[in-house]
Amino acid sequence: MIELIPAIDIIDGQCVRLTKGDYDQKTVYRDSPAEVAKEFEQLGFKRLHVVDLDGAKSKHIVNAGVLRRISTETHLTVDFGGGIKTDEDIEKAFEAGAAMVTVGSIAVTQPELFVGWLKKYGADRMILGADVRNGKISINGWKEDSTEDLLPFLRKYIDAGVKTVLCTEISKDGTLAGPATGLYQQVMAAYPQLHLIASGGVSSIDDIKALDKAGIPAVVFGKAIYEGRIDLNALIKMYSCTPV
Repeated sequence: MIELIPAIDIIDGQCVRLTKGDYDQKTVYRDSPAEVAKEFEQLGFKRLHVVDLDGAKSKHIVNAGVLRRISTETHLTVDFGGGIKTDEDIEKAFEAGAAMVTVGSIAVTQPELFVGWLKKYGADRMILGADVRNGKISINGWKEDSTEDLLPFLRKYIDAGVKTVLCTEISKDGTLAGPATGLYQQVMAAYPQLHLIASGGVSSIDDIKALDKAGIPAVVFGKAIYEGRIDLNALIKMYSCTPV
């Protein structure tokens, strides 16, 4: 059964969503991410995906205070990403209450550092972020495309010990146009042992059902919640929101 992970993206301490990662296409939904997190917990969710969009843009963690409030005011298992570039950043994220961190750009630009973190903190606390545009891994808040192709990129880090990957199809993210199910099926066909978290484009419960039917282990979704496209009470009744 697919794992359900609601998302909170943060800019200036507010709960927002972007379209295709474009900071000029920002919608502010709520002033308090912590209050949103509490509502998710009250509904029955166990996991939460938090993205520091200010951090991703600035290349260092900015919203550690928001993370700390979420982690202290809820019992949610939080994975946190955005702006994790140094040992200081990753320590700051864990100290602020992240149970796991999602790291993408560093795995492209400084692979030795990423593997070092993987060894130090363990595969259960490290999520590899694989943000894809035109088949290539994108970095630094999706502002740059690398030369890394998705499947070889994943192979390299699975061999190094990675167990969990958050894969976002950037062209789908924030569009409510439906997820890139075919892409995720390709990944699962190549690496069936992987705990793959699909991200981008989810617009309805039917989209989540389709991912589940396709054998995708987990899904992150946000805009469909904030736009009222998904009845969360109905979703909770359908699926068990158990942590990894």
